[in-house]
Amino acid sequence: MREYGIPALADIPAAANLAGVVARRAAEQPQAVVLRRQDPSGAWRDVTAAGFRDEVVALAKGLVASGIGAGDRVALMSRTRYEWTLIDYAIWAAGAVSVPVYETSSAEQAEWILSDSGARACFAETAGLAELIGGLRERAPALEQVWQIEPRSAPGSLDQLIRSGAGVGDDVIAERAAAAAAQDLATVIYTSGTTGRPKGCELTHANLLADVRNAFLGPLSAIPAVPGASTLLFLPLAHVFARIIEVGCLEGGIVLGHCPDIRADALLPALASFRPTFILAVPRVFERVYNGAEQRAAAERRGTVFARAARVAVGYSRALDAPGGPGLGLRLERALFDRLVYRKLRAAVGGRAAHAVSGGAALSERLLHFFRGAGITVLQGWGLTETAAAATVNRPDRNKIGTVGLPLPGVALRIDDDGEILVRGPNVFAGYWNNEAATKETFAEDGWLRTGDVGELDDEGFLTITGRKKEMIVTAGGKNVAPAVLEDRLRAGGLISQAMVVGDGRPYVAALITLDAEALEHWKKLHGKPADATIASLREDPDLLAAVQAAVDEANKAVSRAESIRRFRILDGDFTQEAGQLSAKLGIRRSVLAKDFASDIEALYC
Repeated sequence: MREYGIPALADIPAAANLAGVVARRAAEQPQAVVLRRQDPSGAWRDVTAAGFRDEVVALAKGLVASGIGAGDRVALMSRTRYEWTLIDYAIWAAGAVSVPVYETSSAEQAEWILSDSGARACFAETAGLAELIGGLRERAPALEQVWQIEPRSAPGSLDQLIRSGAGVGDDVIAERAAAAAAQDLATVIYTSGTTGRPKGCELTHANLLADVRNAFLGPLSAIPAVPGASTLLFLPLAHVFARIIEVGCLEGGIVLGHCPDIRADALLPALASFRPTFILAVPRVFERVYNGAEQRAAAERRGTVFARAARVAVGYSRALDAPGGPGLGLRLERALFDRLVYRKLRAAVGGRAAHAVSGGAALSERLLHFFRGAGITVLQGWGLTETAAAATVNRPDRNKIGTVGLPLPGVALRIDDDGEILVRGPNVFAGYWNNEAATKETFAEDGWLRTGDVGELDDEGFLTITGRKKEMIVTAGGKNVAPAVLEDRLRAGGLISQAMVVGDGRPYVAALITLDAEALEHWKKLHGKPADATIASLREDPDLLAAVQAAVDEANKAVSRAESIRRFRILDGDFTQEAGQLSAKLGIRRSVLAKDFASDIEALYC
């Protein structure tokens, strides 16, 4: 059993809460830009601290006028957008508790969250979502009101709610905003999970503030403090990872923007125009940026140049960690490819971002080295909804590639005898909403949180994640296999979109593989395949099988022969959130996939 912890740098006062930053920043620097919002023309408009305060107070007045009281739960079902942050802080200013709902949730999932949380009201982004929520009233008995975010002029809209609060005094909101204590409930975030109904994680004001003030502010910050620091948020704010960045930006004076669409044709133009100084994303976003750049280079007959540039970037990054650093020849090659390749890559994400934060899953070491060599250092972190997002993170001055970093100040880690990672600290949640049994099960007898993740601590305190305790595969031969190691490497291949490793109780390890639609179109052109050829018609194509086999061979380098993938099967389509096969953070749901593709799994062992 190993333990490692770092003393807290920021203690959270008993009277502190999340709403306080709105009035404080408006009083200290009323004209400071705190957010930017994109208008219909695509231009970014500044929102000052005073302007944001006025909008938050006006919306909070509407909530109070509608009968929302201190501690009431108010749900929010929307994509990531400016109004998400506005509503979040208005709920806190009214003394209430916010309950996020993914806009991709099914009616059954939304019904469960609304009924289990006892939400009294819900904000819905569109008329379609408002209709979905409205249809759940009978099965969510506490739900009294549904407000629609867009259009602002619609019946039951934000504007109408704001007008209804015109008679509520500023003093009422000031009193409500100041009343919540640090240990009071701030939000209930339902974990997407991989099986069963989601559980509501109770996060207090202190949980979120402790995470932010120790992870992203101060001398050990994972986000470099540069003048005019900014970020564009495009991950779902219903997830704790994006939510902690929202709070961190408001608390730390970092300008925040929102982009509701994560598709490349919408996201890349938004990044280019917003020009963030740092980026946060899940690994799949970084993989798509790399694969897209590689495919564009090949289409322009510059594939050989890009391949050489990628090798130089990886070699340069690895040399940074070696005694003496990169040699003269490598530095000159890196300078050449910076002009030819890397500068264009950085320009695609705005040209100002030197750092990025990655969470949610592991990003391959090769891509971590590539991006660092190309001028964007990706800092991996790790945490759970139950730890208010981050529990560990690498930092610009202490970045050990391949690990998820050191514990946050105030956080302690323990590796149990079976390899499970346990966590203790002020960011650890209070428990599961309405689920005492699950709460009791997730905490060890001495108060440490059982994370379910398996990992290792090195002598310096850096944590490496090696798998999920409940996802470990045990083959018929008794070999324990961590599937995430193989899956992460498979997804790093440009042609592969998703992968699920199987083999529990089977004679060998195998994999279900899906292909990236854009990458496949490019691959067909390069290999002279018919433009209308489908995956089903190409499944047995020798060239395609060889390309996928090459990715499998590369993934197998990370494991022993007994753990290696012996067979794979290419599926006709991709895994989707709509089918319940992917969680909101794009993690695979093994139990769903095992059921949906049972015949394909059986075919791997025939």
